[in-house]
Amino acid sequence: MTVSSAGQAGQPHLDLKTPPPLPAGGLRVIALGGLGEIGRNMAVLEFDGRLLVIDCGVLFPEAEQPGVDLILPDFGVIEHRLADIEAVVLTHGHEDHIGAIPYLLRLRGDIPLVGSRFTLALVAAKLREHRLVPTLVEVAAGDDHLAGPFHCEFISVNHSIPDALAVAVHTPAGVLVHTGDFKMDQLPLDGVLTDLGAFARLGIEGIDLLLADSTNAEIPGFVTPERSIGPVLEDVFRRATQRLIVSSFASHVHRIQQVLDAADTHGRKVALVGRSMVRNMGVARDLGLLHVPPGLMVSLDEATSMPPEQVVLVSTGSQGEPLSALGRMARGEHHQVTIEAGDTIVLASSLVPGNETAVYKVINGLARLGATVVHKETARVHVSGHAPAGELRTLLNVAKPRYLMPVHGEWRHLRAHAALAEETGMARDRVLLAEDGVVVDLVDGKASITGSVPVGNVYVDGLNVGDVGEESLQERRILGDEGFVALTVVIEPSTGTIVRPVHLSTRGFSDDPTAFDEVLRLVEDNLKRELSDGQTDAHRLSQSIRRTVGKWVSDTHRRRPMIIPTVLEV
Repeated sequence: MTVSSAGQAGQPHLDLKTPPPLPAGGLRVIALGGLGEIGRNMAVLEFDGRLLVIDCGVLFPEAEQPGVDLILPDFGVIEHRLADIEAVVLTHGHEDHIGAIPYLLRLRGDIPLVGSRFTLALVAAKLREHRLVPTLVEVAAGDDHLAGPFHCEFISVNHSIPDALAVAVHTPAGVLVHTGDFKMDQLPLDGVLTDLGAFARLGIEGIDLLLADSTNAEIPGFVTPERSIGPVLEDVFRRATQRLIVSSFASHVHRIQQVLDAADTHGRKVALVGRSMVRNMGVARDLGLLHVPPGLMVSLDEATSMPPEQVVLVSTGSQGEPLSALGRMARGEHHQVTIEAGDTIVLASSLVPGNETAVYKVINGLARLGATVVHKETARVHVSGHAPAGELRTLLNVAKPRYLMPVHGEWRHLRAHAALAEETGMARDRVLLAEDGVVVDLVDGKASITGSVPVGNVYVDGLNVGDVGEESLQERRILGDEGFVALTVVIEPSTGTIVRPVHLSTRGFSDDPTAFDEVLRLVEDNLKRELSDGQTDAHRLSQSIRRTVGKWVSDTHRRRPMIIPTVLEV
């Protein structure tokens, strides 16, 4: 079943097979991330045996993925073709678009990275931490760049980070346009508008396939200007009587600029908290993208010794990350900043899907310590960086693509974007709803889904990449939710006797030392019965123990702990 329309029900792509070889003169597109999820955006284009990658980001783990730090795109599809990669084109510097680059460059270190000045500066800083020296190719809006058979043309777009770009990829097969993340703020702080004129020109020339940001496709209307946050921050600063802490994405230069402006107006000094915040704002300042009044910035050590009413801390941790600066403050574990009653905390960011519980845990922790917490549900301290429905319709009407492939969104966002395309008059069969691993070919001016390739989740766990799989995560979930029970028994196979009584230990199950007395008797009785029947195989006896304990725990406690039996022979 091939689903390429917004209205078709059911689960798409379940019976897609391995795609046939790409016909001569055709352009192939495979998303390795970013479809059906918010994060790890990565698209691979193929033409004439050569590959072009657009973005290479990470996905952040959810609660049911314990111990996981990051989730990478599955490079397995291209791992045997690394020499065919002409370049990686980066649309902007957010982690969900650049975060996986160090892991790709570990496989082939000389892949050229093509992007804007700020994007490449953030990438270079990240790669220094990984001790990698990249090949960087700087481009700007209006520039052209040749990467093998791919002629890339870059277009200015407005987003929640400076220097964001869309890219038009010209090949003999046709023109593909990837918007990257964008919105149409009409009053941007830096004066950089989304270049609708360029999209219109490309539309007149002919866009064969448009890959467009779908994040806010469900939200009606047009985006609220970023500068509307300034007066709200001014009001918060005016009301605050003690220390102010503002938490934001570490790359949101325009948001931080407004915080700095408000701090300067109200006579407060500013200190940056969190490694990524210090790094990114340093890069932005060096490039002239962040304007800091003289004498405004102080170190965190200086800030902690100043009167609280004279200080603003700008911190990471707006998504409730446990190890972030704000997360540690909320738990009273930050070694330099202690939250006091009367402090004002501003969470100047969106809630990334999946992070809601963690964010509200931080909000409650801060409120418990006596702080006043201002967030997007109580004041306009955040506006989105993604185009809502009105702006997506505008782009579709201006660009007039022959085919649309919604990207960057969960399934509800992709389907909502497809519905918008149909509203603008696009035929249903020209909207290609795909997910990670689905193959889309553009051949003779026609785009269609032609198959799928296997892709999965690649987990980063500390220094380990790809060593943790779904089975390990399932075991971690069981351990976290249900605890574990370990039993050890020593037998003498030749006599069929139990040499030592069954030893039992539990973790995360019960604090009552007598809770398992009954099942210990059951286990010993069953073991004696099996041994008397001549069963001395350690593996079979272990299975018997597991079945006995599992049934008893389920019947008695309605729990399913991990059960680890060990049978030793002497």
